[in-house]
Amino acid sequence: VEFVESGGGAVQPGGSLRLSCAANGFTLEYHSIAWFRQAPRKEREGVLCIDKNYVSTYLADSVKGRFTISRDNAKNTVYLQMNSLEPEDTAVYYCATGLLDYCPEEIVLYDYWGQGTQVTVSS
Repeated sequence: VEFVESGGGAVQPGGSLRLSCAANGFTLEYHSIAWFRQAPRKEREGVLCIDKNYVSTYLADSVKGRFTISRDNAKNTVYLQMNSLEPEDTAVYYCATGLLDYCPEEIVLYDYWGQGTQVTVSS
C-alpha cells in the first residue's frame, strides 16, 4: 500500500489548491481515504474523509465550506479541493487509509500514510 501526494505549493490568502493522492499497490475503490495535516509544532489533525460510497466526513470544523474531497476510482486517486485558503491552513498534508469502508475519526485507525505535500498560505 502506497500513496503519492501532489499538488501542494505556496499560495496567497484567498487562493485555491487541489491536492491529489494517487494510490499504488491496492485498489482504493473499496476503502475510505482521508486527508490529514500537520502544522509546525502542532499535532496531526484530520481534515476530510471520503468513504467507499462517496460520502464525505469532515474531521475539522475549520475547513467546512472551504474544502471538499472527491475520488476517481478509475484513476485510483482521491482529491482535496481547497478554496479560500487561510494562513492557518499552512501545513504538510497527508492522505491515509485504514483499509476500512467507513471514515473513522481516530487517527490510530489509519495504518497507511503518504509522504505528505507542503501547503503554504502567505502573503
